[in-house]
Amino acid sequence: MSAAASNGMKVYFHEAMLSFRAPDGVFECAPSELLEIQTPHAEGPDRIANMLSMLQRSPIAGDLRWAEPAAASDDDLLQFHTPDYLAELKDADRAGRWFGRTTYLPAGGMHGVRLAAGAAIEAARDVASGRESIAYALVRPPFHHAQPDRADGYCFVNGVGLAALAAIEAGRKRIAVIDWDVHHGNGTQEGFYARDDVLTISLHMDHGSWGAAAHPQTGGVEEIGTGPGEGFNLNLPLPFGAGDRAYALAFERCVEPALRKFGPDMIVLANGQDANQFDPNGRQMLTMAGFHHLASRLRALAGELCGGRIAVTQEGGYNVAYAPYCAYAVAAGLIGRELEIADPLAFYPEDPARAEADVQALVDRHPLLG
Repeated sequence: MSAAASNGMKVYFHEAMLSFRAPDGVFECAPSELLEIQTPHAEGPDRIANMLSMLQRSPIAGDLRWAEPAAASDDDLLQFHTPDYLAELKDADRAGRWFGRTTYLPAGGMHGVRLAAGAAIEAARDVASGRESIAYALVRPPFHHAQPDRADGYCFVNGVGLAALAAIEAGRKRIAVIDWDVHHGNGTQEGFYARDDVLTISLHMDHGSWGAAAHPQTGGVEEIGTGPGEGFNLNLPLPFGAGDRAYALAFERCVEPALRKFGPDMIVLANGQDANQFDPNGRQMLTMAGFHHLASRLRALAGELCGGRIAVTQEGGYNVAYAPYCAYAVAAGLIGRELEIADPLAFYPEDPARAEADVQALVDRHPLLG
């Protein structure tokens, strides 16, 4: 692929999404009396500010068209979330509140949350309508852990789900959600678990549930959907440290056949970069090259299956310096550009034999694949 292959991408961003943050503490938790110096919360504005800077200064800057989203309305949010939960969010917005140990909504933070959701919805509508082939919601906080009735994992509303539903409302009949954030997209899974018009695929670190009350889903291979949705939820948990090669093989042997079988007419990408080699929230050891490969393959598949239609939501990625390089690598791959920036950090060697064994083991034990 060359620079001439690009037809660009629309990117939704709003400065107000950088205006709020959780309190400093123990990485992602409340402050500790045992520490002299607290640390910034993992899900802070600096990571998105650097992604913005990277995209605006990188070689693909000329391929990007920027727009500000409108804030999502109550009616928008109620497409995916329950009325009682929305009321809970509004109440929390008045004074700030912890939702579990790691997820904090600051007072007034719902304005940024609504802007992020609005960006996801507008990106999906642009793509579904044919106005854009690819549109990207560069947002925070992330989305994919928010379930219809609860916050989870830094996420308050599920813009991935809202994007899929907006695409359906705009006339697209079969939506495939692909999530390569390092964590399982449990909230998106929950929202579509009994539906057969949305195929949810999550490629993630094999971390299991992190608490039955807030996060009962495990991301395991046995979670395949229920009722009409049986067979339409594909979890692809890989061992810690899987690396570029394992992710590429899993995409080739698991994601690509599932997409071809389903036949989507639009794809929603939950685009996290926290599977990178240096992320504090997950060590799946992906590099810029690994992310670029995944994005390039997704571009090719979208061209083959659904006219190139991809709506993208920004999810995780918590190394403030390296995640933006990986975000650039994804964006370049999605628009058909080669990597034109050298990787500043990645150096850990891969084990091809282990990658082959890990992916084959996943295929062999999966009820939808083996």
